Amino acid sequence: MSIYDHFRAEEAVLVDQALEWKEAAEQYHKMKLTDFLDPREQQILSVIIGSQSDAAVQFFGAFEQAERKRALIYPSYIQPEPQEFQVETLEISYASKFHTIEHRQVLGALMSLGMKRGKYGDIVLQQERIQLAVAQEVTEYIRLNLQAVGKANISLSPVSSENILHQQEEWLEKSGTVSSMRLDVLIAEIFNLSRQKVSPLIKNGLVKVNWKVVEQPAYECYAGDAFSVRGYGRGKLLSVDGKSKRDKWRILYGLRK
Repeated sequence: MSIYDHFRAEEAVLVDQALEWKEAAEQYHKMKLTDFLDPREQQILSVIIGSQSDAAVQFFGAFEQAERKRALIYPSYIQPEPQEFQVETLEISYASKFHTIEHRQVLGALMSLGMKRGKYGDIVLQQERIQLAVAQEVTEYIRLNLQAVGKANISLSPVSSENILHQQEEWLEKSGTVSSMRLDVLIAEIFNLSRQKVSPLIKNGLVKVNWKVVEQPAYECYAGDAFSVRGYGRGKLLSVDGKSKRDKWRILYGLRK
């Protein structure tokens, strides 16, 4: 069985890269620092690098429960320091008395600067405070060019490690049964929607699987997949626990509170 059999076809490019980085660490004692990766990409690297080799991988995203993190692949005899991940945390200051800023507005403003998503980590909002993790190599560019979010003028300042916000993420676990592992079937179950309502959401690009837009209702899903549906929230397929007497799949899933 090929290692590629364990991954989806669209993940082959990252698998190829991970194999190259692993070889470089093992054979040539080189270190590789990636851009920010989503949790699925982190999982792929963890599987490829493994723990039974002369290469190792660690992840860092500044926030304690960071979702997006940079990966460092290195020879296993090295003990990397946090600064080697080159992650900077910035806080947005704005006139909160007159403006309300949402996560999507911050991300939209960042993306309008013309850099790829991989240069930005998590964006954390708590009450009226907003912090974001960014790749150190683009920090100065962001500070010079990000001057507004939505209608609010903003300024950016670096955050020391002791002042980084703590993310609070809680999940509600539920169980259910589904007739198949198709995306539309799972979305209907997890978010308590009708299949008729789910199909246009998927076809209009409003559904993501593992942080990537998927527009095929029949897309096959697996345990561990993460979902987001614009306007409805986020969910995870935690496990698939065999079939019921009625030949339906028993699943355990989580909904973010």
